[in-house]
Amino acid sequence: MTDRLPRCEIRPLSEDDGGGYLIAFPDYPGCMANGETPEAAIAEGRDALASYVATLRELGRPIPSSAKEPGRVLDEPIARSVQKALARRAAAEGISVGALVARLLAEGLERRTGS
Repeated sequence: MTDRLPRCEIRPLSEDDGGGYLIAFPDYPGCMANGETPEAAIAEGRDALASYVATLRELGRPIPSSAKEPGRVLDEPIARSVQKALARRAAAEGISVGALVARLLAEGLERRTGS
């Protein structure tokens, strides 16, 4: 499996559900993980996905194509100025651009939905 994750959804969990963030992989029914931060959820999600795919292989079941060829997260191009700003901020925070984008999206969704 590559470093890129297949299609996934990251969302904040309510305090009633323990807080933190949940990552789920729609193409892999039941494959999900959680973490205190979006980055932690992604790391746990990588482990969960690796175990899920290994189990599929052991059982001789087909592996969804998104595991073999991860898709793009966004279908729209991102302006070069935005890409540069993301790269600068990620470097300043010592994280990958992908982890930064995941965190910013999760935080934005949390503010917008209030959950």
